[in-house]
Amino acid sequence: MIGGGAPGEVAAGRIAAGGLRTALVEAELFGGECSYWACMPSKALLRPGALRAAARRVPGVRVEDDLDTAAVLQRRTSFTSNWDDSGQVEWVESVGLTPVRGRARITAERRVTVETADGATLALTAKHAVVVVTGSTPTIPPLDGIDDVEYWTSRDATSAKEVPESLVVLGGGVVGVEMAQAWAWLGARVSLVVSGERPLPRLEPFAGDLVADGLREAGVTLHLDSRASGVRKTADGVELLLADGSSVTGQHLLIATGRRPNTADLGLEEFGVEPGAPLATDDRGRVSAVDGGWLWALGDVTGRALLTHQGKYQGRIFGDALVASVRGRVDTLPWSKHSATADHVAVPQVVFTDPEVASVGRAEAEARDAGLNVRVVTIDFAVAGSSVHADGYRGKASIVVDEEKRTIVGATFVGQDVAELLHAATVAIVGEVPLDRLWHAVPAYPTMSEIYLRLLEAYGL
Repeated sequence: MIGGGAPGEVAAGRIAAGGLRTALVEAELFGGECSYWACMPSKALLRPGALRAAARRVPGVRVEDDLDTAAVLQRRTSFTSNWDDSGQVEWVESVGLTPVRGRARITAERRVTVETADGATLALTAKHAVVVVTGSTPTIPPLDGIDDVEYWTSRDATSAKEVPESLVVLGGGVVGVEMAQAWAWLGARVSLVVSGERPLPRLEPFAGDLVADGLREAGVTLHLDSRASGVRKTADGVELLLADGSSVTGQHLLIATGRRPNTADLGLEEFGVEPGAPLATDDRGRVSAVDGGWLWALGDVTGRALLTHQGKYQGRIFGDALVASVRGRVDTLPWSKHSATADHVAVPQVVFTDPEVASVGRAEAEARDAGLNVRVVTIDFAVAGSSVHADGYRGKASIVVDEEKRTIVGATFVGQDVAELLHAATVAIVGEVPLDRLWHAVPAYPTMSEIYLRLLEAYGL
């Protein structure tokens, strides 16, 4: 298995538990991007500011004006074990895997060559399969002057040892909005440059609008409908040039314009796969473009859903499917546990800004593009639970209903602490629970979950 991040570890553990000898090859740190440079450190940076913002909405709670930045950064670093993966290596060995540290290339069918850190070369031969779990890398736009300046990627943003005086963030996706708000809360002067009319363009429009309001309240300066044309070095940092002739300056520039599958240097071109392209798989993990069934892939590298929890889900599904295929016991039913069907219709995601955004399934536009006859219900987030949660609670909730099946196919919640509401909607979508049955799922009073009752009432039940 090539790639020792969270999805790779989950899959390798399942495969080893199934009785197959498994080598886990990792070029950097076992535990991968999520553990050291993405999910965990970014959420550790965001949590203190979000908690302070929440406390300020409840009268009687004394709140200091400034965060203890040293404590915040120290806690962030504790989540990464100071970028030391020895604990992860111990886990890898404890479940019967063989850890191999080095850069791998696929040199022939079922053969992998690993260049280790000391320059040695190690040849590995798989009896059954090679699994690629190499994740994704940041996409860097071809701006004029980009090769002549130093810039941050998401890794720099989550691992910085001190708060920058100022930061320019290019890109209004999840990384862009989260890091803009985190560093603004920690005291940086932050500018966010977004090419569209609102951040988070893939979500329901109201989500981007509410998050934009939250960013402004945190002190972030937003440049909407602004396209970058170039970048140049200045005496104090960098200057991002915009297409309208204006510019934005800062000590650092964070490029947050998306990610692409990390397949550029694996030797895959020898098997008809374009370097840098996603490794398209079937729902059990086999790479579709390679004959023989020996090449498998999972996680970001497949391009299916670039989220850690989806990669780990694929790790469970694909790992078990690989073992079953070796043992000759693959269940051919499409709804079996050996098919990653959730990747298509029930992907949950949380944007950990203030306000939070929690979404699952299809947004309205996506559902209509798929040919579904849908009705959308959107209401303000106003229930007893939210009013207790915070004075002046602001948020919205929305469901996308398939009118033919009368089931929910998409849901979006925006507001303080909405992330924990998401799994109930995920269960409803995965289970295709009819609205007439959901009507009998009674929410406790006074909790935020009462929003489900209000949504169903607004639908007409």
